[in-house]
Amino acid sequence: MTRLRIAEIFGPTIQGEGALIGEPTIFVRSGGCDYRCNWCDSLQAVDPAFRRDWAAMSTGTVWDRVRELSGGRPLTVSLSGGNPAIQDFGPLIAQGRAEGYRFTCETQGSVAKPWFSDLDTLVLSPKPPSSGETVDWGKFTDCLDAAQEGPKVVMKIVIFDETDYNWARAVADRYPMLPLYLQPGNPVVDPDLPIDPQTLSDRLLWLVGKVTADGWFTPRVLPQLHVLLWGNKRGV
Repeated sequence: MTRLRIAEIFGPTIQGEGALIGEPTIFVRSGGCDYRCNWCDSLQAVDPAFRRDWAAMSTGTVWDRVRELSGGRPLTVSLSGGNPAIQDFGPLIAQGRAEGYRFTCETQGSVAKPWFSDLDTLVLSPKPPSSGETVDWGKFTDCLDAAQEGPKVVMKIVIFDETDYNWARAVADRYPMLPLYLQPGNPVVDPDLPIDPQTLSDRLLWLVGKVTADGWFTPRVLPQLHVLLWGNKRGV
């Protein structure tokens, strides 16, 4: 039986970013990632140092927890991480959709999985230069191909600086068919440090000013709503 490495399951709360911002959601955060971004704000689900905190759970056990948290009322379940694409969430998606739940997955687009086609929404979030990672565009395109005609596929890019912004424009030109969401990155990744709302607001204003001054009207610019509300607190 397949065991899923799970860092945490929490909710219902709201989706804090991207195409489904504000939507009531339960999060299934997987453990493990093939990236190690410089500004990762969920190291508890990425760094192998936290491996002992991850639970090895069967699909049935994960689903029982989702059903418990939702009170059996169907809503959106977000598969996040880490990188959920390095695990087999196909049976979980099949179980949930049979009961009327919707599924979204957020991944950097480095690993393609057949179960992408069973999602309702696939969020591909390629990591910009500030992450320290290099995107393999062949693998990214494989993820698009794996989705087939199943889910709505969107792209979300975090912007930290001018280099990231220019990179995002080039990526948008590469994949013009994908709805694009931009958001300013959160410079504070330590969960024990406070978040300064004014700093986040200033970064958002900078990004809005960039797209409007450049007449780049394709992307939607959004805040990280969950960071504004809860900072880097886990489980919300």
